[in-house]
Amino acid sequence: MANDAKGKVESTSDTGDYVFKEPDNKLDASQHFSSLLLSGDWVNTVMELVLLAALTLAAVLLPGTLVNVKGSMPLWEIAAFYWATSIVTRVYNCYLEACYFAFPQYRTQPPSEHKLRAKKDICGRDMAQLESLVVHDRLTLLSQFVFGLLVYYLLPGYYPSAEHVKDGFVVRVVKLLLNHYIMSFGMYWGHRAYHINPFLWKRLHSIHHWARHPLSRNTYQDHWMENLINHIAGHFAAQILCPLDHGTFWVSHVFRILESLEKHSGISCYLNLAHQTQYWLPYAQMPHHHDWHHEGHKACNFTFSALGGLWDGIFGTRKHGRSEALGNQATAHDRFLASSKPGNTKSFMDDPSLVMLPSTVFLCLVVARLQSIGFVIA
Repeated sequence: MANDAKGKVESTSDTGDYVFKEPDNKLDASQHFSSLLLSGDWVNTVMELVLLAALTLAAVLLPGTLVNVKGSMPLWEIAAFYWATSIVTRVYNCYLEACYFAFPQYRTQPPSEHKLRAKKDICGRDMAQLESLVVHDRLTLLSQFVFGLLVYYLLPGYYPSAEHVKDGFVVRVVKLLLNHYIMSFGMYWGHRAYHINPFLWKRLHSIHHWARHPLSRNTYQDHWMENLINHIAGHFAAQILCPLDHGTFWVSHVFRILESLEKHSGISCYLNLAHQTQYWLPYAQMPHHHDWHHEGHKACNFTFSALGGLWDGIFGTRKHGRSEALGNQATAHDRFLASSKPGNTKSFMDDPSLVMLPSTVFLCLVVARLQSIGFVIA
């Protein structure tokens, strides 16, 4: 966010850690920690509030026969969904950053790696990069808002209504897990392609990796087009291929927000609520895995998975990183990797063209599914 580079944080010369004290100069509102509840850029905050307020007013004031879609949530619930995901993102972001500063013993990177250098922010970005991210934040907000409404009106039932819940509890849980693994598959191969394909890295994904030392605020700080692609290859594709009902749809989106914020939080411990919940899954992935991924920048062609970590384990791209120094945050697979001799990490799928193939086939399946339910792609 734009205010990241303004506030000064001192570091001691002997340890490189941070000194916590009241600043000598008076900070304005945009530089205060609580501004994370809003945005580093007031224009972005006002834009979001205007869009959400306009959607809410349309849902409340206009006739339901005009604005609601049969088989889907009513428009007022779509507005509530947008409000809820925005509030959850901001509040949980504040919680995670408060944990980062309050519990330095749980940080995934040692102080020597996390010193402030030159005029860069705490995450490693310079002012020009931060200003560029403000623009991408703005375009992300607009593109995702428009895409969500287009899907609502063009794909009836995508946002499932409460009246169509038919399955029992066990079936719903199984569908939720399957949906998440499908989502993770699409995002795994997209993420891997971002790193292997030079064009995608240079034009899109390198922007996210400006943050060598991520905090939760970095989670959605990407090129706006990458954020849209990730949404299509993630939640959208999974909902088309394995539809969730009303309740699990809500749970899925909220859980994914928590998981995404946590893996950029800079801490790996019991305070990461979503990751502790999925610790029992095969090849479970913890926040320190993704933090290690960010430390590697362009060379970090490993640990691409979201939600669980299964695909990294299957396709041989998992690295245990700093797990040995993190106690109980090391998973069983981490301990196996730490005790094994490093093998050849190169794969024929690391070809810049071949790496695009799984994502292409995956999206073709999504298109085929859309056509099978009667959606015509012009």
